[in-house]
Amino acid sequence: MKTSILVFGSHNFLATLPDQIHDANTFNLKVISDFNQAVSHIQNVQPDIIFVQTSWKGSIKICSWLKEQNQLSWIHCILIEDRPQQLVKKSQRGWEWEFEMTANALNQGADAYIWLLTEETNDRLTTATKSLILSQLTVGVRKVQKYRDLMNTNDILSAIALADSLTDLNNRRALEWDLPRQINKARTQDISLSLIIIDVDFFKKVNDQHGHLVGDRLLQLLCSRLRHNLRSQDIAFRYGGEEFVVLLPHTNGDEAMTVAERLNRIVREQPFAINSNLHLHITISLGVACFQPDDDEKGMNLLHRADQCLLAAKAAGRNQVIGWEQYSQVSNLEAVS
Repeated sequence: MKTSILVFGSHNFLATLPDQIHDANTFNLKVISDFNQAVSHIQNVQPDIIFVQTSWKGSIKICSWLKEQNQLSWIHCILIEDRPQQLVKKSQRGWEWEFEMTANALNQGADAYIWLLTEETNDRLTTATKSLILSQLTVGVRKVQKYRDLMNTNDILSAIALADSLTDLNNRRALEWDLPRQINKARTQDISLSLIIIDVDFFKKVNDQHGHLVGDRLLQLLCSRLRHNLRSQDIAFRYGGEEFVVLLPHTNGDEAMTVAERLNRIVREQPFAINSNLHLHITISLGVACFQPDDDEKGMNLLHRADQCLLAAKAAGRNQVIGWEQYSQVSNLEAVS
């Protein structure tokens, strides 16, 4: 991946920088002269390194702004001092004043502060200045690579933390993170959302008769079958033990019932081959509920309704699907009688 460089300043300023920075095979280079455009570019593109021309209007402002953006702290900001009056003062006031200027630049948000010194006989950079700029460029490249490595590591750790180690489904922690997001999306975009809770019927008998290793293998095979019979948009989670939750975005009640009925059928119709000598027939009970506008933001109401339907399916004999509408009708009849 190419390193992305933003130069905030003029094209004439860019021309003074070392030739290596202009290598299109190594760097994606962008020059922006307007402060607001530069901020927008940084927010959208997130360049790896920024060269800032000190004499350009808004130079210190952009360094200070960048310093305040915690999510962009990995961007390496190099402030290049090209103001003629400052270069004159540098030669007159000595190294203590130079150190003071550097400290001020770093305090205002720059990661590096470099004096743009040129040869007296021409406009070319001194060897030391060129070397220092390229060295800071290397620091920036190294810094962004460490950031990318860290992000990759965090992605892996997040995936591990949100995955169930036995079934490879998302775990309960992942559901607690994703369900509020789906609730918010359904509410703000006015789209449907449904949820299924699944429980394996009489799973304790499997563990009691065949042992926990067989029970674990059965759950693995079950989850594999469920996963391969869900739609691409559906998201399955292991909720705990032999209980599972499936989120169904963009899905109304009738569509959710169709999905649930299909899952119930594909589980009961074919046994699970634990090994060459053991094939187990199992069934599942399923409760289905849909998002309602007055549901809480964490999805507890939605989960509760689906769980009530699941309990009703188990009480009615298991191996079946009950949705909230069906559950409500039965509850109303019982209340009337």
